[in-house]
Amino acid sequence: MPRNDGVSFTSSSFKIPSSNPSLSQTLASHLYRARHSTFQLIHSLRNRSNFLKHPPTASTHSAYGVHSLFRSSPLLCCASLSLTTQGNNLPKSHLLCSASLSLSQPSSPESAQSGSEVPQKGQSTTAGRYDEERVLISEVLVRNKDGEEMERKDLEMEALTALKACRANSALTVREVQEDVHRIIDSGYFSSCMPVAVDTRDGIRLVFQVEPNQEFHGLVCEGANVLPSKFLEDAFRDAHGKVVNLKRLDEVINSINGWYTERGLFGLVSGVDIFSGGIIKLQVAEAEVNNISVRFLDRKTGEPTKGKTKPETILRQFTTKKGQVYSMLQGKRDVDTVSTMGLMADVSIIPQPAGDAGKVDLIMNVVERPSGGFSAGGGISSGITSGPLSGLIGSFAYSHKNLFGRNQKLNISLERGQIDSIFRINYTDPWIEGDDKRTSRTIIVQNSRTPGTLVHGNQHDNSSLSIDHVTAGLEFSRPLRPKWSGTAGLFFQHAGARDEKGNPIIKDFYGSPLTASGKPYDDMLVAKFESVYTGSGDQGSSMFAFNMEQGLPIMPEWLFFNRVNARARKGVDIGPTRLLLSLSGGHVVGNFSPHEAFAIGGTNSVRGYEEGAVGSGRSYVVGSSEISFPMVGPVEGVIFADYGHDLWSGPNVPGDPAGARYKPGSGYGYGFGIRVDSPLGPLRLEYAFNDRQAKRFHFGVGHRN
Repeated sequence: MPRNDGVSFTSSSFKIPSSNPSLSQTLASHLYRARHSTFQLIHSLRNRSNFLKHPPTASTHSAYGVHSLFRSSPLLCCASLSLTTQGNNLPKSHLLCSASLSLSQPSSPESAQSGSEVPQKGQSTTAGRYDEERVLISEVLVRNKDGEEMERKDLEMEALTALKACRANSALTVREVQEDVHRIIDSGYFSSCMPVAVDTRDGIRLVFQVEPNQEFHGLVCEGANVLPSKFLEDAFRDAHGKVVNLKRLDEVINSINGWYTERGLFGLVSGVDIFSGGIIKLQVAEAEVNNISVRFLDRKTGEPTKGKTKPETILRQFTTKKGQVYSMLQGKRDVDTVSTMGLMADVSIIPQPAGDAGKVDLIMNVVERPSGGFSAGGGISSGITSGPLSGLIGSFAYSHKNLFGRNQKLNISLERGQIDSIFRINYTDPWIEGDDKRTSRTIIVQNSRTPGTLVHGNQHDNSSLSIDHVTAGLEFSRPLRPKWSGTAGLFFQHAGARDEKGNPIIKDFYGSPLTASGKPYDDMLVAKFESVYTGSGDQGSSMFAFNMEQGLPIMPEWLFFNRVNARARKGVDIGPTRLLLSLSGGHVVGNFSPHEAFAIGGTNSVRGYEEGAVGSGRSYVVGSSEISFPMVGPVEGVIFADYGHDLWSGPNVPGDPAGARYKPGSGYGYGFGIRVDSPLGPLRLEYAFNDRQAKRFHFGVGHRN
């Protein structure tokens, strides 16, 4: 920008000016003296009017001499502009532009030089009367401060345009003249305005002698460490070479303060100076973070206490760092991040002034939750569709959420149902010490038994089979970018099928193999890679997940395969209703266990069908659409439609278990239901119809996968 070569940006220490409690009294004093002097002007004008009606005699010779002096040195009413920063008692503008009006008639050269004003006796009793009396004005002009014609006619027009009451051939009161003086000053172009009353042959001429502000030729901004220089350059881009308009300058200052406010930053313009040569200096005050500390509070008393969590474990969650300008929005995100650790019942940040001027200390108050204990509960398995206690699962668990005070978590759980059973040991370090990428580490050991009905269904003699899994592995996760996360892991699996008596079996009733190796168990070493995108984190927000598993044949008998799976979801608000669209699909190649085929149908797939009743194949695709709408309180209604297809891959599964059970390979369902929010999550009760004219109730806890 060639025209703005005078713009420069520097940094300086932060100094907040103390508020001036006498600022309002000073302004009131100026206006009081201005009003009193204006009364004197009107009184003199009335005397002159009487003098013209009654010519002087010898007895009035002295008065005539005074009148002659008045005409040669008329009374002056001047308005000057004071520019100061806003105190605490001025809530709106950050600059206070005030016009103080004063009129004087020096009684002697000494008093004129001293500029002192002596209140006249009886002043208070005559003020109201003079304030309302009118004087006829024959002409109104705008001149420069020396009383000469202005070179800048545009500025002269600005002053004339600002006038409201003062017009030629109008009768004016003191109040109206005073208000027009303020209007000229309020236009923002002038630093002073002096109304001069001159007695002419044609009548009284009212001349507003104005002094324009300087032309803008450069900008110096100090203390703005985070404010972009381009923001200021754009704000003053069209001002170079033009007369400084204080109203426009005030708007720029408000926009700078607004920039800080929008970003939750502690910063504002604390001072403004206009130097000779048209250089504007802005002093910006930014509050830097000095120290950040953690204070533990007792849950019952609220008094400071000793915490179990190490302070560095909490502080490393902070994105706010020492030395940066404090942001309330960033502080709120830090509070949310600490809350998501699951260790704190309450979290808050208290900014306090630091010892150094312009800096703040941040104190985070935290109230810890109990860190561990035993629990018991229950649930429902979607894989069991028949039996007197269909799908019911009981659970017992011990968990510790804050091992060693480092937010490390240990969970040991046991779940047991009619067929299902899972024993799991889970250890998680949500942030590996010394890692700056927020990488987490999880160690898993699990022994589970799940029903094999999803792929192989019940046997012809109504007997059932189950799948046993022993899994042990390690995985690492970390944020990749905003809203994206990645996971990589390595797991060993030992899996096989058992009959109702717990005996290992390798074929089902139809002779279809239950393992890929032909042995009672399949062994595999699986490398896992997953990337997940989440929108706002709500169930109805956008989501995309891609998962890939690769079987590594380290040993000759270990399985070698590749499986990919992807899921996507998109929610759209349509008035009070919400449309939720979801799509999932996957494919597997290589040598894999038949019970690992993709199963289609059921509560979390195609509703209206039993679990896995649509098909089971090497490939699949399932699409779903739902419209939910509020009903009463926590209850909402839902209308849905689902469709699934195995992409003609059912026969490619070893033993073709889907073909042996006459699964169609494709199907759709539709229906309606209700959902109720509960502490366990949404309770879902749905009634669905499928394309084979069958009807089925579905009950679930939590959101659909």
